Amino acid sequence: MLPYLEEFRRVFNPFMEQQFLTTSPQTLYEPIRYLMNLGGKRLRPYALWLTAYSYDSSKDKLAVPAAYALELFHSFTLVHDDIMDEAPLRRGKPTVHARFDTNTALLSGDAMMVHCMEYLLNHYPDPIALALSRELARTAVGVCQGQQLDMDFEKEKHVSISDYLKMIEDKTAILLGSALRMGAMVAGADLQDQDSLYQYGKQTGLAFQIQDDYLDAFGGTAF
Repeated sequence: MLPYLEEFRRVFNPFMEQQFLTTSPQTLYEPIRYLMNLGGKRLRPYALWLTAYSYDSSKDKLAVPAAYALELFHSFTLVHDDIMDEAPLRRGKPTVHARFDTNTALLSGDAMMVHCMEYLLNHYPDPIALALSRELARTAVGVCQGQQLDMDFEKEKHVSISDYLKMIEDKTAILLGSALRMGAMVAGADLQDQDSLYQYGKQTGLAFQIQDDYLDAFGGTAF
């Protein structure tokens, strides 16, 4: 069991369940609710929340909107990624574009991207809101660059190790790094701690992705 996981769920799940209940048009927001309710590990929002909680346990509820914004952003990337991959399933259920349609999935994904920034600006005072928004915006650009590299590399006969590492760093690893940095921001940690946590999260994300790709390519559960 991950440390304090139940405590995280206690504060995170009720907040998540209250989002987009009455927002119109329903045809735009129903796909968002559908995807957010598919479950998943919630590793990134949990990492953000746990970082803030580790600095100051009284920040447990304060960290929730930022954790939700990060999960919303991650979910947006899944919607668009599934469209590009023409994937029929996500977590054993129809993908958003398969259950609804591609145009709606694109618009719902775009709305998620905008709303995640809105959550940060609406739930935190300056300068924290600005710092969190800048961090997520910087990460968003990196994720898009990583996704483009991934698509470019599909057309290449040979991809160097350094190019592969750059691609997975941008596409996946920096998001875990940002989760830890944003948690530290919410808790009021100093810049040195924020940077150290970012690097730790990024390196951990790289390790996870390398293992994931190895298992996808060669199967099995051991190197």
